[in-house]
Amino acid sequence: MSDPTPLLVLDVVGLTPRLLEHMPRLKALGRSGSRAPLSTVLPAVTCAVQSTFLTGTTPAEHGIVGNGWYFRELGEVLLWRQHNALVAGDKLWDAARRAHPGYSVANICWWYAMGADTDITVTPRPVYYADGRKEPDCYTRPAALHDELTDTLGTFPLFHYWGPGAGLVSSRWIIDATRHILHTRHPDLALCYLPHLDYDLQRFGPDDPRSLKAATDLDTALAPLLDDARTQNRTVVALSEYGITRVSRPVDINRALRRAGLLEVHTQDGMEYLDPTASRAFAVADHQIAHVYVRRPEDLPATRTALEALPGIEQLLDDTGKKTHHLDHPRSGELVAVAEPDAWFTYYYWLDDARAPDFARLVEIHRKPGYDPAELFMDPEDPYVRARAATALARKKLGLRYRMAVVPLDPSPVRGSHGRLPTSDDDGPLLLCSTPHAVTGRIAATDVKQLLLQLAGLG
Repeated sequence: MSDPTPLLVLDVVGLTPRLLEHMPRLKALGRSGSRAPLSTVLPAVTCAVQSTFLTGTTPAEHGIVGNGWYFRELGEVLLWRQHNALVAGDKLWDAARRAHPGYSVANICWWYAMGADTDITVTPRPVYYADGRKEPDCYTRPAALHDELTDTLGTFPLFHYWGPGAGLVSSRWIIDATRHILHTRHPDLALCYLPHLDYDLQRFGPDDPRSLKAATDLDTALAPLLDDARTQNRTVVALSEYGITRVSRPVDINRALRRAGLLEVHTQDGMEYLDPTASRAFAVADHQIAHVYVRRPEDLPATRTALEALPGIEQLLDDTGKKTHHLDHPRSGELVAVAEPDAWFTYYYWLDDARAPDFARLVEIHRKPGYDPAELFMDPEDPYVRARAATALARKKLGLRYRMAVVPLDPSPVRGSHGRLPTSDDDGPLLLCSTPHAVTGRIAATDVKQLLLQLAGLG
């Protein structure tokens, strides 16, 4: 049995043909090799699309209906879970090992990494100390790789991976970690997740000069890794999950449900918390998609009435609509709201900012019952926000508890979003491959798994 062709798969989040014009190295890879538009899935969000790439199935089959959902069996909204057992289906590495026993795989920051049957794993994993402090770190498998990467590259830069400080530092760390693993472990397949384009494109919009510069900066940072791949005779595939398009209208879907008497809260210490088990209906907002969970069938008409009157919603998918879009999974909401092209959904459910929970002003991706892109900003309405952040940082360095309460409650600065299916290939995801003629036409996200097996010589 001949050895498989080694692969490097780059998930360049947010990459579109428009941005590719500002990324000469990746553009050259597609020009000398091959490129194709990529038909993504609904919702076009990270966890759902990556799971489709790796299983070859839709959310209706693998069960990842968004970056999070309402766990009915727990009575909780949970986003950004990490365990791979949540993803149903035959994974890429399972299929590869059937064809070639011993096929080795490295996952560097693709999602649902914990518990995955990969040989090498690197994934963000903060240290949560007993006194409430959160410190940057990562999880690795094998365990010895943790200190090896930390000694070589420094601690995983969590606060540059998400939040107001998110930027190129985190993608550079991931690139350097991937290079280190390629040089020291030589996996047959290396999966590398590069989030940099997610940041400024959401902050400023995809056509802002700062976003175009982010594309060029990431391309420059990628050059050494692409050079390594060429030296090692690795086939390179670069793909994206979605394109980010310009938005200007935040849609407060949960506030509409609350005003209609369908969403309930409970109060502690003057702060309001979503009460999903008591609510007749509530939404889990996820960029331009929102799963609407309706407790009883008799509440569906009132829920639909409340949302049909809400500006910014383009579609409400019922059972038939969910089936049409391959979202008919028990984890999905009874309705799925799709935003209009220039709109996106907030998770906000309180009606008075004075009653907002304390986590609303924090970068707190696990406590918020929905996605919050305002975490990419420092509150522009607070003249002392940077001074208070500096004070919190000083307390952290002294080993004291601190609260980095800097996130605005005003969502209006957000200028880019995703989640809908693209209306134009120029603004949608694409796939590039260093192999000529590897792709000759449009490729579906569900076909990526088989394409990678073929490129490895295992298909």
